[in-house]
Amino acid sequence: MKRYCYTLDLKENERLKREYINHHKKVWPEILKSIKSSGILNLEIYNVNYRLFMLIETEDKFDENKKKKMDSVNPFVQKWETKMWEYQKKIPGSKNGEKWVKLNRIFNLD
Repeated sequence: MKRYCYTLDLKENERLKREYINHHKKVWPEILKSIKSSGILNLEIYNVNYRLFMLIETEDKFDENKKKKMDSVNPFVQKWETKMWEYQKKIPGSKNGEKWVKLNRIFNLD
């Protein structure tokens, strides 16, 4: 199994934050299907204030680039991402077009 961690910020607005969280209580079935069909076994999103943290666990054969390509041609994923961008903002230092920024592991107890 592979594990990926990402971070992203929400716009600093309590109403928008609540709406974003509520959207994730009822994620569209097409989005869930897309996630599962890509080889993602588990996906969790956490927040503190306006910072988000996403943990993804995948099959060993999972390929991030293949997932990005799949998402780019899926109209449901594109509509969902456009909607979510109403609530999200770029992290300082992120690249153009980059929303979720991949975190580098700097410690492991093992």
